[in-house]
Amino acid sequence: MAAAQRIVIENCSIATVDADDTEYASGYLVIAGNRIEAVGAGKAPEGLENVVRRIDATGHLVTPGLINTHHHFYQWITRGLATDHNLFNWLVALYPTWARIDEPMAYAAAQGSLATMARGGVTTAMDHHYVYPQGSGDLSGAIIRAARETGVRFTLARGSMDRSEKDGGLPPDFAVETLEGALTATEATVKEHHDASFDAMTQVAVAPCSPFSVSTELLRQGAELARRLGVRLHTHGSETVEEEKFCHELFGMGPTDYFESTGWLGEDVWMAHCVHMNDSDIAAFGRTKTGVAHCPSSNARLAAGIARVPDMLKAGVPVGLGVDGTASNESGELHTELRNALLINRLGAHREAALNARQALRLGTYGGAQVLGRAAETGSLEAGKLADLVLWKLDTLAHASIADPVTALVFGAAAPVTASFVDGRQIVENGRLLTVDEDAIARSTRDEAQRLARIAARA
Repeated sequence: MAAAQRIVIENCSIATVDADDTEYASGYLVIAGNRIEAVGAGKAPEGLENVVRRIDATGHLVTPGLINTHHHFYQWITRGLATDHNLFNWLVALYPTWARIDEPMAYAAAQGSLATMARGGVTTAMDHHYVYPQGSGDLSGAIIRAARETGVRFTLARGSMDRSEKDGGLPPDFAVETLEGALTATEATVKEHHDASFDAMTQVAVAPCSPFSVSTELLRQGAELARRLGVRLHTHGSETVEEEKFCHELFGMGPTDYFESTGWLGEDVWMAHCVHMNDSDIAAFGRTKTGVAHCPSSNARLAAGIARVPDMLKAGVPVGLGVDGTASNESGELHTELRNALLINRLGAHREAALNARQALRLGTYGGAQVLGRAAETGSLEAGKLADLVLWKLDTLAHASIADPVTALVFGAAAPVTASFVDGRQIVENGRLLTVDEDAIARSTRDEAQRLARIAARA
C-alpha cells in the first residue's frame, strides 16, 4: 500500500454496508491501488503519500458498487416484444428468434447491457447465457470481451439447454445442445476464462438453464462438473406456477425437491427468481445457504408473482438483486431495482414491514456479493476490500430535500452517478462511460436488433 497511488474522496456521506451497517454523515475514503485503504468519519488522515487525486464529494453519498446477480445480455436486441405474455408463452414466442443469434449480435447486446448497468452504478455484473446455436461463433468469448472493455467485474454463467420440444421442453429442437456437447463446452469455457484470484475481473459459473429446458442428467452432471472445477452453479428456479406444475407432472415433485435430488442445493449455488416457494422450500435454501437472485421488475413484467424476500432473509438465505434479461425488463438498470424490490415486497404479506431502505441497499451490494461468492472481496466499503464504489449525487432538485441519503437513493428517483470505480479505476464520470463509446454502442445494438429481426422473419 505504501507505494500505491492513492485517491482520496472526502466530504461525503458514506454507507459502508458492513456487518454493522456503519454510516458516516460526513466522511472520507482512501483508495490505494485497487484496494480500499481506509474509510472513516471526518477528514482523511494527514500526510498520505503518493496522492494523485483528491475528490471533494460534497453533496454525494458513497456506497459499494451495485452487484447484478442475474441477467441475459443477448436479450438487449429483442426488447419490447411479447409485452403481454406470461413466462411460458413469452419463451415460446421468443425462442425461435433467440435461436438465431450469432457472435456479432451477442457482442453488441452485451455491450448495450453492460454499458447501461455500468453508468447506473453497477460495478460487478453477471450474464446467464444459455443459447448457443450451431455455427454461431464464440459467444462466450464475445460476452467476456465486452465486459473487459466496459471495465466491470464479471461472472459469465455458461448456460446450456438440451431438453427441446421433442423431449417435452420449451426450446425449439434446433436451439439446444447435446448433453455431451454442453458439458464439454462448459468445461472448456471454465478452463479458458475463470480466474479464482482475489481481485479477479472474470469468473465463470456452470449454469444449465432451467428444469423445463434441460435434462435431469445435465443438471446432475453439471453440478458434478462445477464442483470438480471449483466454480459456482446457477440456474432458474421456482419462477412461476406453470414451472411448479411442470415439475410435478414430469418429475413427481416440486422444483426445490427436484433440485435437491440432482445436487443443486448448497452454498455454491444461486438461483434466479424463486417466486413460488413454500415454507419448506425456504427452509431448505436457508439450511443449505443456497442463494437467490431477486428480479422484481421482471417478475412483475411477466406476472410471475412476488418472491418472499423477507421470509428468505429471516431464514438466512443469501439474496441479491438481478436485472434479468431486457426482454423482460426493458430498462436494464439495476439501481431502479433497489426501489422496485422495496415497493413490490411491500405488496406482499409483510406489507410496510417487508423491507426498508437499508435492506434494499444491502440486497443490491453485499447481498449480491454473497450470492456470487465474492463477499470477502467486494460488496461493502471496508479496508482491504476491492475498490469498487459509486458516488451518487444527491444535492440536485430530485433529492436535495430528502434528509437521509440512503432513503433518497432508494425511495427517490434514480440518482445520477458522478463517479464509479471498479478495481480502483474510474469507469463513469458524470453519468457517462469513460471506457467505451455509448453512442457507437447505441448504433450497433440498433443495427444488430434489426438484422436479427430480418433473419427471424425470413425463417
